[in-house]
Amino acid sequence: MNGFTDAEWGLLVGLPQAVLLAASAAEEDSARRTAAENAAGMAAISDGRDSASELVRSVATEIVARLGDPDSEEEASLPVFAPGDPVAVAADALDRATAAAQLLDERGHEADGSAYKHWLVTIVEEVVTAASSGGVLGIGGTEVSAAEQSFRDDLVRVLND
Repeated sequence: MNGFTDAEWGLLVGLPQAVLLAASAAEEDSARRTAAENAAGMAAISDGRDSASELVRSVATEIVARLGDPDSEEEASLPVFAPGDPVAVAADALDRATAAAQLLDERGHEADGSAYKHWLVTIVEEVVTAASSGGVLGIGGTEVSAAEQSFRDDLVRVLND
């Protein structure tokens, strides 16, 4: 998409992956649950290719080109990882979200900015509802933990400030 420097474009393209990882890391889960969260997040990123927003379509297309299409036979390659400091991962994603929101607001990209922000929240919602946390052998637990809800709420706040 035109009008962004390489650094700005890198911020916009990297942020959906950052919020996916931060949302997944908000609650310590099993590898299976984390993989389910990553798959749901990648599907939500991929769905951005169908957005009415040129910005969201362009960002999603670039991410899928880099990581793979979750709808193809070759699965998208987002590694399952357990960060040493999930709070730092969330803080970094929120800082980047703040910078992206300011960038889009300053540039006057109101419609694309709103669509991009909404898409980021959708990605997080798909991640945090993909697998319940807690419970035993997939039974019980909560659909969205307090830590996951807190990250989602913090993201909404920084995107709308």
